[in-house]
Parts: sequence; C-alpha cells; structure tokens
Amino acid sequence: MKVALASDHAGFAEKERLKSLLKELNLDVEDLGAVSEESVDYPDYARKVGEMVARGGAEQGLLVCGSGTGMAIAANKVPGVRAAVAWNEETARLARQHNDANVLSIGARVTAPDEIEKIVRAWFGTHFDGGRHAARVEKIKQIEREEIEAQKLREET
Repeated sequence: MKVALASDHAGFAEKERLKSLLKELNLDVEDLGAVSEESVDYPDYARKVGEMVARGGAEQGLLVCGSGTGMAIAANKVPGVRAAVAWNEETARLARQHNDANVLSIGARVTAPDEIEKIVRAWFGTHFDGGRHAARVEKIKQIEREEIEAQKLREET
C-alpha cells in the first residue's frame, strides 16, 4: 500500500520518526514535506496529501501537525478525502471501519509518541467494514457531489 506522508513544523520530528514504523509495516511511503522544523503553513502540506490520495497516487494519507485538527480540516477540503483525527487506537479503528477514512491526522503536541505508534498500527491494520456503513459513506460522497455542483452553479451566475 502506498502512503502519502506530510507534516508541518510542529509534526516534523514525529513524521520523521514514523517513517521507520511505516517501513516496518511494509508500506510504500512518499514524504511530501515539511523538510525541517522551520515554520510552514500546514494547509499546503495537507492539500498535497489530500490531492495525492484523491487522484489515486496513494491509497492512504498520514498527516502530523500540532493537534491534528488543522491538517484534517484542510485535507477534507479536497474532494474525495475523508480525513480523521485519531487520538487513540479506538478512534483510528472506527474511522477506518465505519467511515472508510483515507487520511489519518495526528497531533504530535497532544499525543504521546508511544500512543502515536499504536494509532498508526491500528489505522493500517484496519479495513472498512462496508455493510451498513457503506450506505452512510455513500451519503457523505453524495453531499460532496452536491456541494461541488452547487459551487459550479454559483460560479456560473
């Protein structure tokens, strides 16, 4: 499985640490930045990961910032992305099982490193359950399609 990986400055050290875990899990990782702890704008990196996942260049995305929230919000603006913030193993599993989430966002400043490892292992060890959840995910996709269409109509007027 190919994984698009990125962080901002707050998540940089943790992103670098996670590379060895991702390789241990036999995942093909593409690091999209940041390249240091120098301050950067997290939406730029969340967008890179979101776009790579949405266009099929990677099956999953992994984002690391201070809280996980900002990057998840930014990634979710890319059509086709279902980014989730996970703060423990259970939230990671549920996001994959029930929501077919395709981008994991983690907060390096608010989550202990040993918990981050557990979250990542749970995320990549879990698959979408489908079944009753598939109809709900389809409703999420329908909202997205309708909003894209509405935006096009607004732009035409």
